[in-house]
Amino acid sequence: MKLNANEISALIKEQIKNYHREVDSSDVGTVIAVGDGIALVYGLSEAMLGELLLFPNDIYGLVMNLEVDHVGAVLLGDDSLIKEGDEVKRTKEVMEVPVGDALLGRVVNALGQPIDGLGPIECKEHRPIEVIAPGVIARKSVDTPLETGITMIDAITPIGRGQRELIIGDRQTGKTAIAIDTIINQKGKDVLCIYVAIGQKNSTVAQIVDKLKNHGALDYTLIVSATASEPAPMLYVAPYSGVAMAEHWMYQGKDVLIVYDDLSKHAVSYRTLSLLLKRSPGREAYPGDVFYLHSRLLERACKLDEKHGGGSITALPIVETQSGDISAYIPTNVISITDGQIFLVTDLFNAGQRPAIDAGLSVSRVGGAAQTKAMKQVARSLKIDLANFGEMKSFAQFGSDLDASTVSILKHGEALLEVLKQPQYSPYPLEKEIFYLFMAKNKYLDNLNKNKISGYLLKAYEYVNSSDKSILEDIKKKKEITIENEKKLVDAISKFNELYKEEY
Repeated sequence: MKLNANEISALIKEQIKNYHREVDSSDVGTVIAVGDGIALVYGLSEAMLGELLLFPNDIYGLVMNLEVDHVGAVLLGDDSLIKEGDEVKRTKEVMEVPVGDALLGRVVNALGQPIDGLGPIECKEHRPIEVIAPGVIARKSVDTPLETGITMIDAITPIGRGQRELIIGDRQTGKTAIAIDTIINQKGKDVLCIYVAIGQKNSTVAQIVDKLKNHGALDYTLIVSATASEPAPMLYVAPYSGVAMAEHWMYQGKDVLIVYDDLSKHAVSYRTLSLLLKRSPGREAYPGDVFYLHSRLLERACKLDEKHGGGSITALPIVETQSGDISAYIPTNVISITDGQIFLVTDLFNAGQRPAIDAGLSVSRVGGAAQTKAMKQVARSLKIDLANFGEMKSFAQFGSDLDASTVSILKHGEALLEVLKQPQYSPYPLEKEIFYLFMAKNKYLDNLNKNKISGYLLKAYEYVNSSDKSILEDIKKKKEITIENEKKLVDAISKFNELYKEEY
């Protein structure tokens, strides 16, 4: 029996027509290229942007590119364990991280897995890392201060709970130090803290953990670490994981402080992924959506109204500049998203002014509304006094004969700078900041040798506290310097000056 070509063709067509595959081809794909933390997968026609894919050896990938015939995924694990031809499955889930109180005091990676060697973390709940930020209706205006314990910040660029305040400056100017001091100062203030390390050295993260432990701050702090040795996808995911963990507490009505250290390295990791995924480069080779990268992250920091839980997330993003250039691409992006910036300057740092904050370029667009009345009373003229001092100082170096008013401005400015100097890991309580600024404002320090000012202030503070504790306690409680308290304070300082005038 002979079959002709037409009959064979019809028979094959009939068999194909009635053939049913057991597995849907849209749910399983094949790796066609892998390397540098990126995998290109053929198939998966139904895959969605942001979906998790399961690769061999229990490695997950995140879909970031949807092409006509393949998808581009970033790998959240070791890409050397994956090879061409490997089978990839859809999970039909978005990326989630564990959330809850069990995370406090622990160090986790960008996936929420413990890396501190203290055993597994038992978390009953998970949250997706990418969610839409609360809308305008769910928010309320910032009205509660987040005290940093750093006099210059609390006085000049105050931060409110629910605010986003950028810390910006060159490398080695004390940006991380400000963030760590702020975390240490939250002890006993009912604020939970998250420190997200992006692209830091392992040794740096270990030192931070050690410092927080020594100051008793690790109990209310979670550290999310994506170090420089990890692949770019982990650095990209880390801040979103951190804010998802923070949101869990915010919706329970708790106040959370989150530090992103730093978003410059985060942008670089995203640029790396984008270029490897063959997305079009734009300015400085960053992709066009790099602004959205940080805006969708920082918009999730807010203060909720009472109907929605009343919690808050305060964000302190850190950005590193090159030679003080705040007009570069990433700094200008983040400045425009945040509610103010604390600008640190290398020259001030090298001159011994710590923290090296530039009072002229630093600003808080929201925190003034949350600043206590007592702080406003003593810090109202501080910025103007510092500006006058800066102007006079540059003018005075050209002249030898100075009039009395210029000498007065210079002496007052030097005294202010001494008051605003503060050692690391020693945040001040609010009443101590107010006392120091009260002394400076009322020019008790102007005629002292500047090297003796810090010793004088400390001794005066201890004397006032021991002679009549109620003065500073009352200021702390009422958050205001009443006329009665001011009179008591002036009397106490006068007595102190009489007793110790020979010393100073």
